[in-house]
Amino acid sequence: MSIQKKRIIIGVSGASGTVYAIDLIRKLKEMPTVETHAVFSTWAKQNLKVETDSSLKELENLVDYHYSSNDLGAIIASGSFLTDGMVIVPASMKTVSAIATGFSDNLIARAADVMLKEHRKLILVPRETPLNVIHLENLTKLAKIGVQIIPPIPAFYNHPKTIQDLLDHQTMKILDSLGIENDTGGRWKGD
Repeated sequence: MSIQKKRIIIGVSGASGTVYAIDLIRKLKEMPTVETHAVFSTWAKQNLKVETDSSLKELENLVDYHYSSNDLGAIIASGSFLTDGMVIVPASMKTVSAIATGFSDNLIARAADVMLKEHRKLILVPRETPLNVIHLENLTKLAKIGVQIIPPIPAFYNHPKTIQDLLDHQTMKILDSLGIENDTGGRWKGD
């Protein structure tokens, strides 16, 4: 008897913070019960070069399926393709704005629109500071309709010592929200 895998879409937009996407993708790769579908925006690919030593090919090899951000005919652009959720990490304010206004001009925004119309789990990891009123209004609008906003804000109760410790905690929060069991990031254990 085969086990049904959880299908997770990962959208990587052009905000700074591609390390968060890399960490999530690497951890999901280790989970045999998860099937990953990834989209990297044009600016995400640029940030990958600027911010990391990882290559696009390396990341594409870690996911089960990957798509061009211009491919609005991809399977993840259809509500008939059943998924268990989508994470946009990092989520640029351009992407947040596109989702909040229903402007599906690329595959990340279209797949997010599908999550909304099908009432499926959508998680945004916004990476911008400071936030202006437009950013806050767009994020609030999305939160009001059920989108989970998980900004990369570090916890210090777990005494992080490395950048990886901070990434682990953020990824733990995302995986928790997706309902994927994990023990990644130093959970709070009480006083």
